[in-house]
Amino acid sequence: METLIVPIIILTSVIIGGSILILYINNSTNKKYKDEQEFDRETAQEFINIKGINDKYLYTNEGNIMMYLRIDSISIDLYSKSEKEALMKSLTAELSEIQYPFKFIAVSRPVDISPIITNMQEMIKFSNDSQKELLKKEIIEMNNFAMSGDIVERQFYISIWDKYQEGIEKEIHRKAILLAEKFTINNIGCEILNQREIMRFINLINNPYYAHLEDTDYEKNIPIITE
Repeated sequence: METLIVPIIILTSVIIGGSILILYINNSTNKKYKDEQEFDRETAQEFINIKGINDKYLYTNEGNIMMYLRIDSISIDLYSKSEKEALMKSLTAELSEIQYPFKFIAVSRPVDISPIITNMQEMIKFSNDSQKELLKKEIIEMNNFAMSGDIVERQFYISIWDKYQEGIEKEIHRKAILLAEKFTINNIGCEILNQREIMRFINLINNPYYAHLEDTDYEKNIPIITE
């Protein structure tokens, strides 16, 4: 009987020890995985440097408030030499009055040609057989261009910022309006980005896979400051 007790004790000790070792390994693995996930989130948050977006204002982790303006592109190839010189002098004079820092940003993104494709699809309904065949081939080509992203356009933005303090929104909004007027009085469209447009812009410059997306739910990506 005594000869059986010793092996049983040893076997029981091995089983208990093995179980404890497995639990320790699992806990260590889970903790390491959670730590890695938390590190990834913190690194992404620090890289983007965004605390939140509210209306037309972006708040950074560094304690700044920012606003963004989009400038419409123009084709100066259609201008005469004298018209180009007049535009440059006028813009230079207007922007020289700005006494605070701002950043000019130019980015490229695929052109949205979906309205053209939709228009051709409507034309097919009222076309004869030969015209339909030509339109179908053109639609296929346009779709290929849209999928490849070969058709790009330049978009231009300006960002302005200030150190955040209570009530600063009114002052920086005034600056944004005056800055936009510097372009509009020269017949160049310029508008302040709203909350959704800011989110699209941030994705455009930070996420190359975002180029074809237009209806992203920004609330899932950026925390929103609430009162």
